[in-house]
Amino acid sequence: MSDPKITELEQHISELTGKLNELRKEAEPQPVPDYRFETLSGEVSLLDLFAGKDQLLAIHNMGHGCRYCTLWADGFNGLLAHLETAMSVVLLSRDPPRLQRDFASSRNWRFRLASHGGGRYISEQTVMKGMDNMPGAVVYERSGDQVLRKNSAVFGPGDLYCSLWPLLALAGMDLEQWTPQYRYWTPPATMDDGGENLLE
Repeated sequence: MSDPKITELEQHISELTGKLNELRKEAEPQPVPDYRFETLSGEVSLLDLFAGKDQLLAIHNMGHGCRYCTLWADGFNGLLAHLETAMSVVLLSRDPPRLQRDFASSRNWRFRLASHGGGRYISEQTVMKGMDNMPGAVVYERSGDQVLRKNSAVFGPGDLYCSLWPLLALAGMDLEQWTPQYRYWTPPATMDDGGENLLE
């Protein structure tokens, strides 16, 4: 049986989440420029990224050097087919397109990718004021040829956007006890195949 104090707090959090979602529904979209991005197929605009849909989820990823951003993207990748029934989805980072694709392939990510190159887009559309490479997400809406910013969220350890955090918490683990890694396999001290050409 759950502790009554835990159950009460869970119910309170659920109620607050409902109120938060209502506020997000009511948020007034704000117009933004039609920014430009680089992809392996060439330059595209923010409008192009809608791919015929009326809403766009832009995932702000810090790039291949961030283990936490990799963790969030790993999780979203599993939800991608579901998300794409509701809106267009793109993963944006400052990494150049070839590096984006190589890293995405190494993680089996299926996202559409575009690079903002660390320029005007990310400085003006950041999810946290004063931080121009902060992980998070922005939802845009399209009205004809105008792009509107609807809502945004900041990603951070313990947030609402990674299902791993509450599962670790169920085990009584916090962020001091666990940190994401790029891979979890540790090569044995002695390799039965001789170990030649082993990539660390």
